[in-house]
Amino acid sequence: MTNAEVTNAEDEFLFLDDQENDGESASSAPANRWKMMIVDDEPEVHSITKLVLADFAYKGRPAHFISAYSAAEAREILAREDDIAIILLDVVMETDDAGLKLVHHIREELKNRHVRIILRTGQPGQAPERAVILDYDINDYKAKTQLTAQQLFTTTVAALRSYEDIMAIEMNRRGLEKIIEASSSLFQARSMKLFAAGVLTQLSGILGVGPDAILCVQRGPVMGGAKDGLYVLAGSGRYEALINEPASEHVDPQVLAAVQRCLETRSNQYDSDHCTLYIRTPNDRENVVYLRSDRPLSELDRNLIEVFCRKISVGFDNLHLHEQLRRAQESTLIAMADLAELRAEPYAEPEAAEPSLRIASLAERTARRLHDENRFRETIDEPFLEMVGLAAILHDVGNATVDPAILGKAGPLTPEERAAMQAHTVKGGDLLHRASRYAESRTYLHLGAEIARSHHENWDGTGYPDRLRGDAIPLSARIVAVADSFDAMTRDRPYRKALGIETAAAEIRRLSGTRFDPAVVEAFLAVVGP
Repeated sequence: MTNAEVTNAEDEFLFLDDQENDGESASSAPANRWKMMIVDDEPEVHSITKLVLADFAYKGRPAHFISAYSAAEAREILAREDDIAIILLDVVMETDDAGLKLVHHIREELKNRHVRIILRTGQPGQAPERAVILDYDINDYKAKTQLTAQQLFTTTVAALRSYEDIMAIEMNRRGLEKIIEASSSLFQARSMKLFAAGVLTQLSGILGVGPDAILCVQRGPVMGGAKDGLYVLAGSGRYEALINEPASEHVDPQVLAAVQRCLETRSNQYDSDHCTLYIRTPNDRENVVYLRSDRPLSELDRNLIEVFCRKISVGFDNLHLHEQLRRAQESTLIAMADLAELRAEPYAEPEAAEPSLRIASLAERTARRLHDENRFRETIDEPFLEMVGLAAILHDVGNATVDPAILGKAGPLTPEERAAMQAHTVKGGDLLHRASRYAESRTYLHLGAEIARSHHENWDGTGYPDRLRGDAIPLSARIVAVADSFDAMTRDRPYRKALGIETAAAEIRRLSGTRFDPAVVEAFLAVVGP
């Protein structure tokens, strides 16, 4: 045999039976193989393609073949397989244009723009190359008589290079979309705890790893071995219970060492089974995320992480400033409550504002219980939950306008004294209403004004100052009314001793439906106990 004859023999298809490979399930292919689908009604074409590419590998990944003997069978496979890299497609099968219709189905109905489609036909006259290239979204066109072993190899490599580049772009696009979505979601968080927990959730989602993760914040020096300043801000998986705990006392030594190394180097650290991410905020606050992974992170993963960390770093500062502002507001409100309480009880201890803080806590917990039970959905949203505790602190601010002798009187009040005492609701509401006008949007001052005016209204309409009934009473005031009454019952007063918690709870229950909103009472009692 001459050299030319040998070359020609190598370039010819050898139609051998390969039924064992044909029956291989796509789902059994290892994840690191290139999925290639052969769509042709001639079994010999399947066999020779697999034979020619039997030892094929690109970037260390071999091929995994999926066979379909008609366009209809190919549709069924494509409905469940979305990661096929190449389709070697015949034109004429069950119909003269079955292959072309399948191309339209893939691109227009399945919206799959990633798979590389190589059209192979034994009858070029049935599908002229120029018309097919212009009218159909295919990536290559070969007559079967032209497709030698070497050409098939070259065509396959070129298609996989294109597929790999397209998928890299697509993965970047999807990752950036996740980052944008995650950032938008995170920046809606109103507390550092929720924000930090969200950071861990979103990072795990972007990378597809987890659930073991921890976020630590540096509140003191770490250099030189000092560990006291490192605290757990958020955790997931086996670290979920460590929030606000000192990291040195509760975090595994190897995890703690990785976190400290990240802080000392001030850079992200990647290992085979975990990574530590350094997040420095614009105001120089240092945070570290430890994320456990069951695989090494790719370069794409690392790029997405760094984009995400840069984007959310400012969020830590914003939440810190938000919390500082909230604490300043609380301090101001407590001072106002102190003034009102000390005027009502001039000989009270310096901790006079404690009742207002207890009432604020009870009101917030009750509101959250109602929210968790899907009650009053039109009123109780996140801003309401955030503001109701602050607003409740000011419920009795109008007491500052009432004669202390009336407020502290041990015996029954005269009609004139009672009227003066009840006026604290109107005066407190007016005071806060005037203050609220300086805010453009609804704030705790607006909520405080309605609470101050209406927290002595009764569910049955017998309260004051406006004798409102039922749902006409603002929900915030109905919540604070229960919390205020319970706190008053469980404190010593000039005219009686404090009641026990069980006795006070029983009295609240007795007044449900007359003095108090039954739905609020139910939620309140679930919060405080019996």
